[in-house]
Amino acid sequence: MGKAVRLYWGYIAVAALIVAWSQRWSLPIIVALSVAVSAYASFQVPVWCGAVNRDGRTYCRNNAYGILMGCRNRQHRWQKLKMIVLRSKVGDVGRAVFPTPKEKFNALLAVGGLLSAIAAVIVPAVTGG
Repeated sequence: MGKAVRLYWGYIAVAALIVAWSQRWSLPIIVALSVAVSAYASFQVPVWCGAVNRDGRTYCRNNAYGILMGCRNRQHRWQKLKMIVLRSKVGDVGRAVFPTPKEKFNALLAVGGLLSAIAAVIVPAVTGG
């Protein structure tokens, strides 16, 4: 039970974030949950590595943590992040960073968390609340 909670705590944070927005919790709690969800999806969620192998056509299927991080191979650790910044082909980036629906869902969580944090800061500033 402890290992499952340690690996998948971010999904609990997603549920708490949804409740926080629906119940209109305080701004610092919403921002903290939003940042936690984005950090979890970007750097800790268990996924496949997805970095390009040496043959240039296949992708690594080793276990990794976070949609932006690589596996235990030293060459793969920052390859996905580098591919996003220095992309050669958009399709290659999509296949490497998001090879399965699980990675696509986790990317949606990361972006949603960032948008939630931005909205939590901007909406009260605009509405004067």
